[in-house]
Amino acid sequence: MNKWIPGLDQLTGTVGEWRNWGRTASAFPSYVSRPAKIEDVVRTVERARERGGTVKALGAGHSFTAISAPRDVALAPDHQGGLVTVDVDAKRVTLRAGTRLYDIPALLEPYGLAMANLGDIDRQTVAGAISTGTHGTGLGFGGIATQVVGATLVSGTGEVVTVGEDDPRLQAVALGLGALGILVEVTLQCVDRFVLEATEAPMSLAETVDGFVERVRGVDHFEFFWFPGTDGTLTKSQIRRPGDHKRKPIGGVRRFVDDKVVGTGALMAVCEVGRAVPSLTPRLVSLATSMLSEHTEIDYSTNVLTTDRSVRFRETEWAVPLENTMPAFAALKAATEKHDWNLTFPIEVRVAAADDLILSTASGRQSGYIAAHRYVRDRPSDYFAEVERIMIEHGGRPHWGKMHTRTAEFFRGAYPRFDEFLAVRDELDPDRVFANDHLDAVLGR
Repeated sequence: MNKWIPGLDQLTGTVGEWRNWGRTASAFPSYVSRPAKIEDVVRTVERARERGGTVKALGAGHSFTAISAPRDVALAPDHQGGLVTVDVDAKRVTLRAGTRLYDIPALLEPYGLAMANLGDIDRQTVAGAISTGTHGTGLGFGGIATQVVGATLVSGTGEVVTVGEDDPRLQAVALGLGALGILVEVTLQCVDRFVLEATEAPMSLAETVDGFVERVRGVDHFEFFWFPGTDGTLTKSQIRRPGDHKRKPIGGVRRFVDDKVVGTGALMAVCEVGRAVPSLTPRLVSLATSMLSEHTEIDYSTNVLTTDRSVRFRETEWAVPLENTMPAFAALKAATEKHDWNLTFPIEVRVAAADDLILSTASGRQSGYIAAHRYVRDRPSDYFAEVERIMIEHGGRPHWGKMHTRTAEFFRGAYPRFDEFLAVRDELDPDRVFANDHLDAVLGR
């Protein structure tokens, strides 16, 4: 039975089951709060604290872990989007924390600005993206949280706290796992709008692996996808150009064919048929990869960096020191050859710059990211467990928003400043108003 919370009846409504996009986490919140103003967030937090309850910001539900699963009151981002202020000279913008990443390009365009880098999915809220360590690729570029130069949040005591770039707590707040407060505004350091010259090309697996480090150092952005059981990869290389560079965007028909027919349609067919008749998977994967061809587009960064991910999947991703990326990939490749996992999704490999955020997966080291995926309807197997074992052997840290089984004991060893983060948590949320089962596991109580 849903429980009425005094003083919140105008801000909340009852909800049923909450589930994340990957169908890996679910919860039954007592209420959902849809605050329109910071004062509404404050009231929600204060009331929950007074009765010993908890509040959890839902974001867009694109984390594969239960990091945003509410125990009690859920706070939805419905009315928390939009641009607050712009400083064109400093190239800084302040956004409401519930702003979806896919809305930001249009908000920045009138000012000639863009985000410095993006991941390959743009469904998330800006608060959710930074709080879970969402990243793109490129050895000269950090995750989205590294673009944060200021934030305003509501603490666990109901205080409105603004953290600027001179405040050492920003290194915790910028990637805070939702454990430090409810973010209400985020200030990003942007760049001038720019164009990417992007080439997608099939390449032999041997050539991709042998030249990996040189290649990631030689272009602004590089990543590759490898379908287990094949001897080829799909590579993506991107070079940054000024915003007035001549553009050659992909035509509407070609984009439809690439994204919907080859990307979504063919992948869905492989996943469904391969699930029903596993013996066909190798031939189906080979057929699908044979449809890949080289092409180049030159377009604004936001049109190039993100892709359509319509086929629902589950994912685990690990950051290893850059020098361990290919050894870890080789070990994972060997494991896929040893086990009959019937894999229809590719393994993705990217890189990122080192940063100084306390809980960033790239904190203190240039990093390679290795991501393994499974179709959402695939039968469970020990695939992800084996990925986890291999990555830990190579110094891996799991992505905060993707599937793993690590707990606080592991993270204290993986992050030299882990206890410093916990000290900020004790200051901003002494009563654990923002706790849930997942945070209890990864941070401790």
